[in-house]
Amino acid sequence: MDATRRTAKVTAGKIAGMTGTLRLRVPVGADAERWVTRAQCRRVLLVVHNVTSATRLLDVLPLLSGDLRVQLLATCTQSSPFLAGVPELLAAAGLPVLPWEQAKDTPVDLAVSASYGGQLHELQGELAVLSHGVGYNKKLATPDNTGQHRTTPVFGLAPEWLLHNGRPIASATVLSHPEQLDRLGTACPEAAPTAVLAGDPCYDRVLDALPYRERFRRALGVAPHQRLVVVSSTWAPRSLFGDGDGGEGDLLPWLLPRLAAELPADEYRTVAVLHPNIWYGHGPGQVRGWLDRARRAGLGLISELHGWRQALIAADCVLGDHSSVTYYAASIGRPVLLGAFPDGDLDPASPVAALGRTAPKLRPHGSLRAQIERAVQGHDPGRYAELAAQTTSAPGRSAGLLRRLFYDLIGIPEPAGRPALLDRLPLPPYEPAEPTAPVRVLTRLIDAEPPTVAVTRYADAAHEPEDPDADGAHTAVHEDTQDAGRLSVADVVVRYGAEDDPRVGPPAAWTAEVLARHPHCALAAYVTGPDRCTVRTRQGDLVRLTAAPDETGRADLCDPAAYASALLAWLGAKPLGAAQAELTVVTGAAHHRVAVERLSPA
Repeated sequence: MDATRRTAKVTAGKIAGMTGTLRLRVPVGADAERWVTRAQCRRVLLVVHNVTSATRLLDVLPLLSGDLRVQLLATCTQSSPFLAGVPELLAAAGLPVLPWEQAKDTPVDLAVSASYGGQLHELQGELAVLSHGVGYNKKLATPDNTGQHRTTPVFGLAPEWLLHNGRPIASATVLSHPEQLDRLGTACPEAAPTAVLAGDPCYDRVLDALPYRERFRRALGVAPHQRLVVVSSTWAPRSLFGDGDGGEGDLLPWLLPRLAAELPADEYRTVAVLHPNIWYGHGPGQVRGWLDRARRAGLGLISELHGWRQALIAADCVLGDHSSVTYYAASIGRPVLLGAFPDGDLDPASPVAALGRTAPKLRPHGSLRAQIERAVQGHDPGRYAELAAQTTSAPGRSAGLLRRLFYDLIGIPEPAGRPALLDRLPLPPYEPAEPTAPVRVLTRLIDAEPPTVAVTRYADAAHEPEDPDADGAHTAVHEDTQDAGRLSVADVVVRYGAEDDPRVGPPAAWTAEVLARHPHCALAAYVTGPDRCTVRTRQGDLVRLTAAPDETGRADLCDPAAYASALLAWLGAKPLGAAQAELTVVTGAAHHRVAVERLSPA
């Protein structure tokens, strides 16, 4: 059995276990009192529908997890079509998971959900329901109403979602802003008395992390001179990632190639943030497959669970749609371009619908780079201030408001002497772009003394890039490129790795091996750090190229492979000469001072 089938079988088994009939005996169950160690705990049940809703529950988990008086439990309603990923997420949380039938039969002091659907009305205890996005904006038919014969209700605000037999399902309907309360009172007055204004914990975590924007940018390998472009999409056919229901609304076949063809690799960094329902609806392997060519050209894929908020904070521009992610980006002042925006899928009175009437639209078949630059350069930081104010009426205060609500519903005092705190956003690992697709490099010798070379690089260029000022061009190819045939015609062969990697040998050995294997290659470059590489030329020179740090001592994060291309353009077919030198490499508006240090040949 191959790895894919084994993974599918394991996942199916996990879902079966999560949704099966094997009931827990501890810490709850028919004879749980015989086996538990802490028998007097109040029970709080986290009700998961899918990965999307679970992420909001994870936001508020710290408000309850450290209390010795509380036993946390989890369950899955099985009502969502997007069950994939839930077993792994619940396993990672490390909480006892009740089968849904047992969860409905088990008395709890509080159940917390971040979605509707399933038989929530059958739960035995107080129920608090949070939004899993930025309020309630989208229209979504209930399972017994396809929307073909009646007006599609607004998810989270309409009676079809909020009531059972005319009575509110939730004890507390948590809202983040009074505008949601106004719409709730109009759409479902029966549920209005359950409304509680308690802020937005997801947004509060973003606000708390705003001062660390530069760290998040460096984690993605974004240099100060680069633009970080975040491509964000919700799910469904009329989203940015969707195919427009088979019509002419499919933007991806145009957008994905343009990200590489129009945006020079050293002036732009691109990453994608996709809704969990895309990942788990189509399968992570399929999504990565669809994006494989774009990934090999440098597109980074941000985890659907971790890192997307940090990417928004780091962004210079967000190409988005009617998702909460795009709205959060606008709320923190980021320029947005809407690649898709199905107004008919939204409550016209919602803030997200207002964003669609305010933000500029991405025009397919126009210049992508020009549209991004207009959005960035023409952006007014206060453009979305009114919309940002509707994200939450209690910025920075959701932790305290939610904990007070939860403990009031549980019926015990809040923990004494402990402030209510959410987890802070972690610093992501360092993951710079590393394109493995062939890179077309345009160069221009600006000055011979001191040597100054302009470099413009395009990964996976379908056509020869245009630059009337360029006086040279060559192709650089990653040694691990998918099309190994391109190595035989590469002018530069590149590898990224640790200097002491025993698999490929030290840089001196690897560069000699590459030049011997590929006679057409003029230069081999082994990138050993964020600001340096070791290079061997066809003329026999072995040198280390090291970029000067900035004024704070931090490393220059321009891809060192650009320095290798600049060296090739400067030297041509000439040897380096006896003296050490400093080479200035220009990428866009940035100037990089690069030390050229001769090494002993090996």
